[in-house]
Amino acid sequence: MMDAIPHTEEVSVTDAEGRRDGFAVTREVEHLPAECRGSPFTRLLGAQAALSGPIIGRSKTMLDVLSVVTKVAASNASVCIVGESGTGKELIARAIHCSGPRRDRPLVTLDCPAVPDGLMESHLFGHVRGAFTGAVDHREGVFALAHTGTLFIDELCEIGLPLQAKLLRVLQSREFFKVGGTKALCTDIRLITATNKDPKREVERGTFREDLYYRIAVVVIKVPPLRERKEDIPLMVEHFLRKFSTAYTKPIRGIDRSAMVRLMELPWPGNVRQLENVIEQAVVMAERDILGERDFMGEPDFFAKEFPVKGSGAPAVQPESRQPLHEVERRYIFDTLQRVRGNRTEAARLLGISLRCLQYKLKAYREDELVAFPSTVVPFDGSLKVRGSAMS
Repeated sequence: MMDAIPHTEEVSVTDAEGRRDGFAVTREVEHLPAECRGSPFTRLLGAQAALSGPIIGRSKTMLDVLSVVTKVAASNASVCIVGESGTGKELIARAIHCSGPRRDRPLVTLDCPAVPDGLMESHLFGHVRGAFTGAVDHREGVFALAHTGTLFIDELCEIGLPLQAKLLRVLQSREFFKVGGTKALCTDIRLITATNKDPKREVERGTFREDLYYRIAVVVIKVPPLRERKEDIPLMVEHFLRKFSTAYTKPIRGIDRSAMVRLMELPWPGNVRQLENVIEQAVVMAERDILGERDFMGEPDFFAKEFPVKGSGAPAVQPESRQPLHEVERRYIFDTLQRVRGNRTEAARLLGISLRCLQYKLKAYREDELVAFPSTVVPFDGSLKVRGSAMS
């Protein structure tokens, strides 16, 4: 796993996403509860409680990652977090900040894709009045706002080569100039960056400076996509069900086994953010207190994993090896319903059964076993009891 990069440590991270949209720069001071003041590991766990959402995972990999993040947080080393969109890069950055020595200082976020063209330098370093058309006032950049604290630059690879050179000089000298300014200003920041691209590949392509990469990547944390950590999906589903059933005052008690199994089979290209969105939509639209497969029909990929459509009839089923016959039938029926957008009369015709028979089968499926959080009045304690062998 280690690459031949001087002074660079690469680790694998398992997490959930907590990202703030709509603002190019966010400045806030994290105030940690008393339990964050103990050991480094305790501080990390306490820091999670201060974030906008928890880092969700219970695997050995996750515990190992938290241990590594604790070690990284205790230093001022620059960290580069690499992972697909929606995997939790900003949440990892916030955990590092909140459990580190600068936790009582500002945490400033620069979301590079949200910065308009031509204004990146001003967002980084600030500008003086009259520096360019539209600069009617003085403005502080993120290096000034994050002074003595942590600067998190999201999607760093979106910065062009000319600005990369200026950024490198600032990191080397700890001094910068505002756009249009002549006075050198000092900055003392801890730098954390994130990207959904492979920075080493960008270096090879010539779109990212190699010397800047070595400067920002003292520690590289790779965040795996959700499809590579599916054992954490049931816990995430439970968390999001509790979150949105409370937010929308919907008495959702859980999710049935077949729907949970299907959620664990999906590829989740949008990762944790997509899973959260799917659960929120299902809760909003739910008509029952237990979510089933029909509550996820709005998700295009939910029934489309390996059932290609033939002609204008019902979809052709390609069952997995050793899959029970009743499960093949269930998938076949729900795939047909998905194809006809929930029209039961048309689905029954394509399936070659009566509408009454179809309704009977759907009723039986809705009575499937509950597998996730049994009561909305029970405080969430991070546990999830899964019964039977289907989830093993």
